Amino acid sequence: MDKILSNIRRNELIDLASDCVRIPSFKGEETPLAMYLSGWFEQRGYDVELDEVEEGRFQTIATLRGKGGGKSLMFNAHLDINSMTRGWDRDPWESWVDGDKLFGHGVQNMKGGLATMIVAADAFRKADVTLKGDIVLACVVGETQGGEGTHHLMERGVRTDAAILTEPYGRGNLCTKHSGILHLALHVRGKSAHMSQVEKSIHAVRKMATVIERFDSLRFSAPHDPTLPGLPRHNIGAIIGGRGESYILYDAPYIPDMCTLIVDVHFLPGQTVEEIVADIEAHLAPLKKKDPDLSFDIEIPPPAFFKGRRRLAMPPCDVPTDAEIVKLVAKNYTSVSGNPIGTVGAVLPESYTACDSSWLWKAGIPCLNYGPSTGGLEFSGPNGAYVVISEMEEVAKVLALTALDFCEAA
Repeated sequence: MDKILSNIRRNELIDLASDCVRIPSFKGEETPLAMYLSGWFEQRGYDVELDEVEEGRFQTIATLRGKGGGKSLMFNAHLDINSMTRGWDRDPWESWVDGDKLFGHGVQNMKGGLATMIVAADAFRKADVTLKGDIVLACVVGETQGGEGTHHLMERGVRTDAAILTEPYGRGNLCTKHSGILHLALHVRGKSAHMSQVEKSIHAVRKMATVIERFDSLRFSAPHDPTLPGLPRHNIGAIIGGRGESYILYDAPYIPDMCTLIVDVHFLPGQTVEEIVADIEAHLAPLKKKDPDLSFDIEIPPPAFFKGRRRLAMPPCDVPTDAEIVKLVAKNYTSVSGNPIGTVGAVLPESYTACDSSWLWKAGIPCLNYGPSTGGLEFSGPNGAYVVISEMEEVAKVLALTALDFCEAA
């Protein structure tokens, strides 16, 4: 055990995370990072697959093979990163250390967690310790897009006996329950005319204004869940209006006949997409009754020409807290830190959103989210993206001990 843990080193965690930060990997643009990691793993003797999720878009699946006869464990982290806010006064692609924090864009969600799981697995290779079962390192694409990469793996039939996702929930929290996510487009369709003949038109943007106002009072019919008291919730994330199906924006003399909202709904276990749509339509129905010129429809998923759209509705996740993998992580956290585990189950407010455990759990794989803290969800401001280095070290040790317990030494 000590031989394994001694190979988890702070400088290697920082170096690998920093190397990953240097390669921008916004959703849809993850392939260069996947290629880098493929080379990293190949140099160290892992079985490596560059998995093509869609044409020209690759993710890296590396396996540290066991001797056989043991259970397999997946470590899962996504390569795609959040969009960037304005206002940086440092190079966001060159990480830097300040005290116990490693800064750089994408390190918080989730290149810090990515490096943590890789260093944890590689400790076995460096210590020359062989397990009975395999450790599968799934470095996936498109998590912020609905889990495209992990969904693709599950559709291919890839399975392990359990999985740990190193999402940034904090070293003392084991997240086994979180919301589902649905993105939809709500279109209001009007009638275009030149402004000289405005009387013949139906102004789609003005009609949409009444829809937006009504949306504020939307309440869903789902039953209350005391562990997720803030759900379900919704957000109008974007609006675009113009002339025609392509939203022409430069023909200002013409009345716009197309306006679209992109709406995000975070929903509860047990709630369905069909119920969500029915609730929205019922809530907006009085507007149509009051104004016969108001016409709207809902499109799921949003149109394909919206770059980076969420094509998939991520199902909620609710893994039993007494699952073997959950109990092992809790035990090993206490062993490493000397502290009792914090929250097990829904971790608020982070559980008000979703991640790739949606697809793993739907496929029948017991899983949990357990990764180094990044200071919460307010992590995307200028110069503010960081991961806590000491938590990377601690989580990596917990992951290694858990793999040793779950996959068993040969």
